Amino acid sequence: MTQSHYFLALIPPADIQTDVIALKCYFREHYRSQAALKSPPHITLQAPFTWPDEDRDCLFTTLAAFRPPTPQVPVQLSGFGAFPPRVIFLAVQQTPELMQLQAKLQRYLADTLGIMAPRSRERSFHPHLTIAFRDLKPAAFRRAWPEFEHKSAEYAFGATAIALLQHTGQKWVSIQDLPMK
Repeated sequence: MTQSHYFLALIPPADIQTDVIALKCYFREHYRSQAALKSPPHITLQAPFTWPDEDRDCLFTTLAAFRPPTPQVPVQLSGFGAFPPRVIFLAVQQTPELMQLQAKLQRYLADTLGIMAPRSRERSFHPHLTIAFRDLKPAAFRRAWPEFEHKSAEYAFGATAIALLQHTGQKWVSIQDLPMK
């Protein structure tokens, strides 16, 4: 039985995506970190999981039935943050609406589909928009972080859909938007 890899996220509007992709390209050019370019700019709500291809319709139908707590979630990106020694990201403010959305989605996925992120038991949700990660070497991180630690970056948008992303074997692509009706 074949399986595919998926995750659920909020994807910012095109103008913010353009700026974030430019930052990811900067890291590729200056710090040899390009892994973040294998997915569109996003804020992960549900970490990657596998799902049987033969049950794909069940996954889509169940996700489509999810009812978020609000029809729109305000998202504020403010400055940069890091998970040393490899991750640099745009910091996302932990607004009540965003935190409620993620918690409700996690409960729904666990209750209806048995999808649970093992790490979610160990640590709380820390929303962020990754700029550089896995292939950012610790030495490059130590050079890059002082450059970005106090750098300004301010964005705001209203998220009106949750994106379902699937791994193609090469990169992550958004395959379905789940409107927050």
